[in-house]
Amino acid sequence: MRQRDDMTFPHEEYVRRLEGLRERMKDRRLDAVVISDPENIMYMTDYQTTGYSFFQALVVPLDGDCYMVTRNMEESNVHARTWVEKTRPFADNGDAIQTLVESFREFGLNNSTIGYERNSYFLPAYQQDRIRSAYTSGRLLDCFGIVEEGRMLKSKAEIEVMKKAAKATEAGMQAGIDAVKAGVTENEIGAAVSAAMFRAGGEPPAVMPYVTSGPRSMIGHATWEGRTVQDGEHVFLEVGGCYRRYHTAMMRTVVLQDQLSSSMESAQRQMIKALRELKNYIQPGLTVSDADKIVRDIVSDGRHGGALITRSGYSIGIAFPPSWDEGYILSLMQGDPQILREGMTFHIIPWVWGVDGDKTVGISDTIYVTEDGCESFFSLEEEFTLKPGKKASSDKPSGDASKSKSSNGQAASA
Repeated sequence: MRQRDDMTFPHEEYVRRLEGLRERMKDRRLDAVVISDPENIMYMTDYQTTGYSFFQALVVPLDGDCYMVTRNMEESNVHARTWVEKTRPFADNGDAIQTLVESFREFGLNNSTIGYERNSYFLPAYQQDRIRSAYTSGRLLDCFGIVEEGRMLKSKAEIEVMKKAAKATEAGMQAGIDAVKAGVTENEIGAAVSAAMFRAGGEPPAVMPYVTSGPRSMIGHATWEGRTVQDGEHVFLEVGGCYRRYHTAMMRTVVLQDQLSSSMESAQRQMIKALRELKNYIQPGLTVSDADKIVRDIVSDGRHGGALITRSGYSIGIAFPPSWDEGYILSLMQGDPQILREGMTFHIIPWVWGVDGDKTVGISDTIYVTEDGCESFFSLEEEFTLKPGKKASSDKPSGDASKSKSSNGQAASA
């Protein structure tokens, strides 16, 4: 294991992660594991590339040197970024799976019990079948979750990196809020969000910001498509900032009116109440199911005509496209008996789909669980941002955040 001082985390952090993985390998009676999930490879080694759709694998034996099997094009990332010293690259016209299986023989793993990530996005069934057909001298077992078990609890160093992602998230969200007015396009708002995130030190996120206005907010996971925002409408924003592949995310809502309707006021009130109540209750030992119930009951109690139609939160941290969440590791959902532990990080999403039957609104937070409670990564106010109608604001300079008011009458934070 090569020691270097130019990685995202100190050398000791990677030693801890490797030792933890090997302890879990012992528990599962595995001689080696083949890690192909890009988030897991990143977690273990600091390796990243946009070419993760091609076959790549980190092979970790219980004893001895780790090594990587990558496309020739990606081998430079191993040497430039990681502590891994040995690589076995393959050419574009070569055979990635044959290279992997031959490496088992070379590194003394020919008669071993080897785990592989059966649930990895980028290890398709046909590749799994080929590995099984070619590796006949040992056993192959599914080891899905063996790295995620370590990723679930963020270290203090990881929390600090996520705080840098949070700066990009907040900068992007504030820029998006400032850009919203009647007559601008969703694209212009998205451009403002993106530029501000990157100027604040953010890096390309796993998902670009969600920007939808008026009736388009009812379309699940839609984002900007050139629509022009109309006077009197609302704009739903969800921004995920990224730093070194670690993400934080938040939802906010802008309303181009002088005051909220009773249903929009109810939605805002219940979402803020849900966030605050949950943050009051969160501590190590609270079950995932109980956390979800707190949020779901409060949101459902409003007179807004909408509903929380998804999980109420999910683990968040390292991510590559197509998603910024770690919800497949842990989500806040009904019936899950798992307990919260110190170091877990969640995007809490008490959003409301279908206010008055035709609007989606959201207020959310990313938090980390502490020894006796939780802390937010953000300081941006949660209330809807109200902006006067087009006629009332025609004499004001565009993008003047100091004159935008939230629904509680306070100036929107800059």
